[in-house]
Amino acid sequence: MSQAFVREMDDQWLSDVAPTVQALIRFLTMENNGIGVYEKKTYTTSDGKEIHEMSNGLGYYKNAQNQWEIYK
Repeated sequence: MSQAFVREMDDQWLSDVAPTVQALIRFLTMENNGIGVYEKKTYTTSDGKEIHEMSNGLGYYKNAQNQWEIYK
């Protein structure tokens, strides 16, 4: 098979995802084997973090470097 048709998937990490909710949804859906992930609600913690609670059961926020992290 020609190398032109062989494409290795680039691994992407959560911290590499663009700092938009839409990009986060795309990434999480891809990580979930194509099963759609959606935002359930958004809230702000007492320390000012905006948490995006997703249908996969986890919350996500952007850190000081504007990168996504899992809220614990």
